[in-house]
Amino acid sequence: GTMGDLLMHKPVFDTCLQSNGTYDFSSIFRYVKDIVSGLDYAIANLETTFGGDDYPYQGNPAFNCPDALIDSVVDTGYDMLLTANNHAGDTMASGITRTVEIIRGKGLTALGSQLNADEPKYAVVDVNGIKIGMVCYTWAYSSNGTSFSLNGLTPIKDEGQMNYFLNNDPGKLYTASEQILEQMKADGAEATMMFIHWGVEYNIKENSLQDTMAQKLCDLGFDVIVGGHPHVVQPVDLLTSTVDESHKTVVIYSLGNAVSNQRRDLMTLNTGHTEDGALFTVTFEKYADGGVYVADVNVMPTWVNLHSVDEKQEYNIVPLEDARRTEWQNLYGLDAAALANAVASYDRTMNIVGPGLEQCRSYYAQEKQARETPVVPTEEAA
Repeated sequence: GTMGDLLMHKPVFDTCLQSNGTYDFSSIFRYVKDIVSGLDYAIANLETTFGGDDYPYQGNPAFNCPDALIDSVVDTGYDMLLTANNHAGDTMASGITRTVEIIRGKGLTALGSQLNADEPKYAVVDVNGIKIGMVCYTWAYSSNGTSFSLNGLTPIKDEGQMNYFLNNDPGKLYTASEQILEQMKADGAEATMMFIHWGVEYNIKENSLQDTMAQKLCDLGFDVIVGGHPHVVQPVDLLTSTVDESHKTVVIYSLGNAVSNQRRDLMTLNTGHTEDGALFTVTFEKYADGGVYVADVNVMPTWVNLHSVDEKQEYNIVPLEDARRTEWQNLYGLDAAALANAVASYDRTMNIVGPGLEQCRSYYAQEKQARETPVVPTEEAA
């Protein structure tokens, strides 16, 4: 399962500052912990850096978050953080390295950035006996071949530390992805996922470049594409390979924000979409003959509730599980206004992902039934 952006604005982490000067981020994840820890493998996008004390702790324009966030990420049950996005270089080359080290130091996988060019640009993870090859890329602001800038900040010398592409030259991404797919399969990957930072901020529909890139990644053979960057949820789709008609790829174009301070009243886009996120789950199944297939996909909407608890502000990621709708108010400490906002958030997200999700689930269910239905030889009429 993958959640959206941990977009760590200063107002968000300021609420986690304790009276003794340390940070405790557990309040953010309090209500998603059961769900995240219940997943076989849990992922989120780290939209900040662990740059340490050499840089100010802040949000825009150069994100840097206190290290204590990683403790709550571990405690919540995440297994991997995506570390290739347009803010991943905000504390420069040292911050890229340090972020990877902090994540690995807690036993988690950082995907999308490496300590150096010699490290693999991907991970093959074993989830309940199924090996899934995963790779993560972000668009970059600029690159001249020897240095790159992810966010219009000072260029960083390119040591192969960051998996990035340029919007005006996606061909390099395809070439790299093709090689990575081969390497992942050589390392035992039985299914493949691409996590990609792309698109246009605050658009609730993907743009034509995302469509083009997704189709190309489908043609290359990826099974699943999970997008981010727009800070709003974007649609789900089922793509058919133009190279091999039997190959399909499920794509969610953007997961939105898992947590942020992009509150409706602070945004020019005064619609609430920036308060919404999605937990996107993919179920893989392995058969006796060794075949691995996508068996199901699903979306659980999430919403960020900003409220006061004992005169202290909190940002809670609230999981909007439809089956527990009658319990939301009690489970998550919502007043009447917050409950109305949660319901509105659920509806916004499902309106965006619903049609494509239904198409995907129906296709995967049919395929699963076909695989599991024994072929009975027909007797010829004597």
